[in-house]
Amino acid sequence: MNEDAPESLVSLIDQLIEPPPPSPVPLVPQTWGWAALALLLLALVLAGLWRWHRHRVANGYRRAALAALAQAGSVAELATILRRAALAAYPRAEVASLTGGDWTAFLSRSGRGPFPEAAGEELRRAPYRAPGAAPSPELRDAAERWLRTHAAVREGPR
Repeated sequence: MNEDAPESLVSLIDQLIEPPPPSPVPLVPQTWGWAALALLLLALVLAGLWRWHRHRVANGYRRAALAALAQAGSVAELATILRRAALAAYPRAEVASLTGGDWTAFLSRSGRGPFPEAAGEELRRAPYRAPGAAPSPELRDAAERWLRTHAAVREGPR
């Protein structure tokens, strides 16, 4: 064969060297801004979880009162549940001495919307009724609505 003869395309292709594979693409961000953003997001998630936990603990009395309300069989039990919840949510000095019309006025003031007058009257008469007197559906609904919607004002750490 003549060395001056051009080589064929196939022989030239066979002489090519395989290129090296590219280095793998890193999955870790290469700039500090992404790390800072990740830390900020982590801090926000932790702050949100802490706030949710504090809210959950602070409203434990409310969940307990609603569970007890479902089991209450008398007006006296229902009145006791409302009183305990109010004592847990508001300063003792503000709630402990309230009776009669002042008590139902407090329930109207602190809840979302007025406490129904008929339910308030039934609640005021609770100590004078038979011990096993069942609460009316209106009183039960009003008590449940107040337990769910009142805005608690706490004195601070207890």
